[in-house]
Amino acid sequence: MKQALDFRDESRALHALLEPLADRDFSLTTRFKNWSLDAIVAHLHFYNLMADLTLKDEARFHETMGRVRALRANGETMVSSTDILLEGLKGRALLAAWQAGFEQIADDWSTVDPRRRLPWVGPSMSARSSISARLMETWAHGQAIYDLMAVERQNTDRIDNIVVMGVNTFGWTFSNRGLPVPAQPPALRLTAPSGAVWTYNDPLADSRIEGSATEFCQVVTQVRHVADTQLTVQGDVATRWMSMAQCFAGPPHDPPAPGTRLREAVAPRVG
Repeated sequence: MKQALDFRDESRALHALLEPLADRDFSLTTRFKNWSLDAIVAHLHFYNLMADLTLKDEARFHETMGRVRALRANGETMVSSTDILLEGLKGRALLAAWQAGFEQIADDWSTVDPRRRLPWVGPSMSARSSISARLMETWAHGQAIYDLMAVERQNTDRIDNIVVMGVNTFGWTFSNRGLPVPAQPPALRLTAPSGAVWTYNDPLADSRIEGSATEFCQVVTQVRHVADTQLTVQGDVATRWMSMAQCFAGPPHDPPAPGTRLREAVAPRVG
């Protein structure tokens, strides 16, 4: 699957940013819920492993997710429960484990039937959707690290996977909040990192969104408020969607407040 190779490339790009860091640097906190670099990498690593278990050992996947639910019910946070299940793995040892994991997963998934149904914490997904979700999470959580390091990420057209997830979750964004789904989604005209133009939905729709595909991805993954982008958003449906767009699973989450998830002007001292 192309999506498995895109997942590998996105993971490698984030790994290259983290590779020069020393153990102590992984305690640095980001603007994403004050999560540390350790917490972000641990989250990516753990749920990569969970996704791989759905392919290789469904019984163990369900058993491990049961442990997650039990820890959360006992008051552990998402960060602390992951830390417990990874037995306190941190710093460069965590970085190495995550790297080995994503390389193996990309190999494993590259030859899987994209239509194969696999379990997840919610409804089952196709293998293509599952590995695309891992790419999306890597990209989205990685943004907090790029922002902290004051680095402008050089995106590639592999973000088309995230754009598609954003488009496909238009209706779910509304229904997940108990709201009626608008009959007609907005027309999208997005400029890819390569300069290509990607269009979706009826071009004659009453609402429309135009601009950078990267910024569209930032909004649907909730790593930026739409007010902090240059997207042109016209019409009621487009405006409402962009105010609460959510392409990831789980209960409704609100986007960050304007001005709260931006790239730092100066990188922290590391090493």
